[in-house]
Amino acid sequence: MSREPEPRTECDDVEQVDVVIVGMGAAGCAAALAAHDAGARVVVLEKSGADEAGGNTRVSGGGWFHHDDPERAAVYLRALCGDRALPEPIVEAWSHGTRQVSAWVSSLGADVGPHGHYNSAGAEYPELPGSDCYGGLHCVEGVLGHGRLFAVLEKALRDRGIDVRHETPATRLTTDSATGTVTGVVTAGGGRITAGRGVVLATGGFEGNQELVRTHLGLEDVPVWGSTAATGDGLRMAQEVGADLWHMDNMMAVNGITDPSSRHGYFAMFIHSRGVIWVDETGHRFVDEFVPSGHGQALIDGQYVLHPHRPMWVVFDEKTRSAGPISGSADVLPVGWNVLMKGYRWSSDNMTEIEAGWIQRGETLEELAAATGLPADALAESVSAYNAACAAGVDERFGRSAPTLVPLLEPPFYAYRSGPMLAWTNGGPRRDEHARVLATDGTVIEGLYAAGTVSSTFSWAKDGGFHIADAFVFGRIAGAHAARRIG
Repeated sequence: MSREPEPRTECDDVEQVDVVIVGMGAAGCAAALAAHDAGARVVVLEKSGADEAGGNTRVSGGGWFHHDDPERAAVYLRALCGDRALPEPIVEAWSHGTRQVSAWVSSLGADVGPHGHYNSAGAEYPELPGSDCYGGLHCVEGVLGHGRLFAVLEKALRDRGIDVRHETPATRLTTDSATGTVTGVVTAGGGRITAGRGVVLATGGFEGNQELVRTHLGLEDVPVWGSTAATGDGLRMAQEVGADLWHMDNMMAVNGITDPSSRHGYFAMFIHSRGVIWVDETGHRFVDEFVPSGHGQALIDGQYVLHPHRPMWVVFDEKTRSAGPISGSADVLPVGWNVLMKGYRWSSDNMTEIEAGWIQRGETLEELAAATGLPADALAESVSAYNAACAAGVDERFGRSAPTLVPLLEPPFYAYRSGPMLAWTNGGPRRDEHARVLATDGTVIEGLYAAGTVSSTFSWAKDGGFHIADAFVFGRIAGAHAARRIG
């Protein structure tokens, strides 16, 4: 039964509700729906306006990891964590909760089905134990992107009459001075809302905050694939009330191109030609550019490491330039802020972006070095060594697979700097299996919950659709637990 929001008057100093949800991406919507359905009076505070609300969920693929075997899923999650083990109660909550996601989204009135490619491709880490649990990627109507999932969630909130307030960022948590229990929030406009049962932080990551990215990831001036509204608000508010942190050095980054006038970037896919190498600031090639990787990590030299993990110059030649667009538009991959929110369509021959100065050009490698500031000798040596590997069909230095060894022979030559581009961060306030935020001494901060990428489950590697599934699982857990809590 839908609950109408209580009327407010201008003379109200403090508004009272049962549960406050901060953020309306996948986790925030799931928390709001669960709390409402459990009988709580809920308000959702969304930082952005209605046209940009939803955070990364709105511009993501909108697919979630599906499986039918919680026991094997738990094995897989443990393996993906490596030596960064998670508490077993969290593993169990995740493995059982992710099994229920498809049925839950269906219960919201959505047509749910498997995505053809991802359903048949299998796990991204097939060598790990438990990977056989991977049942593919499920999504609304079996189609990725285009905001389908967010539209379903937004409609579910609206159908239930849940009070959603756009352009209303929360800036501070209020607490009971005697017990430290979180009692509500203060908004940017100075409004005070008391949450009788709990506050759920679902504010997304910190990829939009350059200072936090520099501090925790060691990256400078990196573009963002999704929403730049993810500025670590929930992380900051949780820390202010004594929260412990976890997973702060974990992220997913991709090879991305930046429009210098924007913080948003474009995913460089190079699906038409693999004639490309990555070099560092010294001009030296440093990695297998096309090593098989998951959503953030790759197996390199026997270890699962972030890939890519540092700034690089991406170098290619005229043959690759003319082969087709190096960044996909919505008909190729309907994901990302620029593609979905701005409707940008990459030029078919890459010339629009080259002429705009996003990509540097040189008639020779020496000219390209001058345009980029790379050492000319090192760049020439890197290209020469790579071309020799292509001719031999073996990349002895980095082990790049023979089918991807396409030489750089045809001038002009091109390069752009990739930050790399951040898709999302994983770190934030530590929480338990009930999504309750934990203090630095390991105790529960009563009344405070976190879900989604503000506090991702994943301590290290993660597979396709894991983040949406995780957001739904712990968003639902947080909303339901808060609704039952006696303030």
